[in-house]
Amino acid sequence: MKNSTIYCIAIPSPLGKIFATATADVVTGLYFEGQKYFPATLPPLTESNAILKKLQKEIDDYFAGKRNSFSAELQPHGTPFQQHVWQALQGIPRGKTLTYSEIAAQLGLPTATRAVAGAIGRNPISIVIPCHRVIGKDGSLTGYAGGVERKAALLRLEQDNLLF
Repeated sequence: MKNSTIYCIAIPSPLGKIFATATADVVTGLYFEGQKYFPATLPPLTESNAILKKLQKEIDDYFAGKRNSFSAELQPHGTPFQQHVWQALQGIPRGKTLTYSEIAAQLGLPTATRAVAGAIGRNPISIVIPCHRVIGKDGSLTGYAGGVERKAALLRLEQDNLLF
């Protein structure tokens, strides 16, 4: 990380305000207002820097159904285990879902479903690291820090706007 200054902006979305944080080089956070595990303190809102301007445009395009992926470099803060889980989430394509147990098995940890679910719930970069694409074994929309209603809306958006 070249510059340790953290920039913070609020991005309006159809699902409520989203707070984005970044350095000059990498995105460090993307949180729905009021979500579980929302940071206790965010930096003060700042003028957008280049990486946040690009992220905001990509988030706008995502909600407009014009984007399947994001290009910003990410640096979520977490334990090595959490980082491993979050990396796996980035392999779930738009419009697809996996279960928590499938993610655990994919990571070679078939008995660690609860630990994997806990790491998924702590994902600090919502939408871009698509934790909303992980569902319960029975197909239920369980455990989304941004709220189950938002999870359902994101999955509907992705199903309705597949660009393939």
